[in-house]
Formats: sequence, C-alpha cells, structure tokens
Amino acid sequence: MPSLFATQHFIMDRDDKKRNKSIGKNFMCRLQCMFSQSSSAERLTLEDIQQWPQSLERLLDSKYGLAAFRNFLKSEYSDENIEFWLTCEDYKKIKSSFRMASKAKKIYEQFIKAESPKEINIDYHTREQIKRSVKSPTIYCFDEAQKIVYGLMERDSYPRFLRSDIYRILLENLSTDATKG
Repeated sequence: MPSLFATQHFIMDRDDKKRNKSIGKNFMCRLQCMFSQSSSAERLTLEDIQQWPQSLERLLDSKYGLAAFRNFLKSEYSDENIEFWLTCEDYKKIKSSFRMASKAKKIYEQFIKAESPKEINIDYHTREQIKRSVKSPTIYCFDEAQKIVYGLMERDSYPRFLRSDIYRILLENLSTDATKG
C-alpha cells in the first residue's frame, strides 16, 4: 500500500503538469495577444520556436522569441541586460545630435553608472570609457558595453532560457497542437 507521502507526491506531480500546461497555454496566448494588433498578425509557429536554439541572434530576431526571452529574464529579475541591449539598438537609430546627447545621458544614468537602477555587469575600464564618451556621444559610444552584455546573455541567460519551463512548455504545446492538426 502506498504511503501517504507517495500519494501526495503523485498528486502534486499531476497538479504540476496540469499547471505547467496551463501556464504554457496562457503564456502562448499572451504572446500572441501582444502582437495580434499589428498589421501582420502572424501566429507563433512550431517552426519559429524550433529556430530559437540555433543562436541568440535567431531568438532576438523573432518578435515572439524576444518577447519570451524578455519575460523569462523578468521572471528571474535579470532583465537589465536585454533592456540595455535593446536600448542601445534604438539609440543607434537616432539622427539628431541633441537627442543623441540626451539619450546617451539617460542610458548612462540608467545602466552604466555605478549603483544605477539597472546597472549592467561591465568592467571598470569600459565603464570609464563610456563615462568620458557620453560627454560628446556618438552612435558607437555604447558598442563595447553592448558586446560585453550580448556575450553575457549568449553564455548565461540564453542557455538558461532554452532549459527553462517557459521555453519547454511553449515547445511542447506547439508540438502537441501541430500533431493535432
């Protein structure tokens, strides 16, 4: 006769599986709702999600991949790297030198300065170089820090994301949906 502990453990495992499936479905719905307002309301596909493990670049090039990765990082309270990287990508598109100077200072205050709200993990030399370059910024002043942060994400958070419940459940749910037709 199974012990009370074994019975409770079985029930908890079964409940966890149901909850994970529900979490995956809810997360898929949220991802798709985020983009359903856009003009090209393509759906998240199994083919898309199967490309994410090929490289961090592939993941970030996918609007659903980027959204899933950001949500994963937020759930770990470690979203400063992706936020910095995305902010830098937007910064590089600025044409106005006035706007560039203003944005560079904001980026420095938010991500670079020691004890800043979303301080990224970069070395002292890079931090000091940025501190100097922000005084007369160019589109390249955050490039070195952005490379460092991308490398950190590629080596650390990206592999964790691929092993995460968020990714695994999305993949399982889309695989199940694809086999159902």
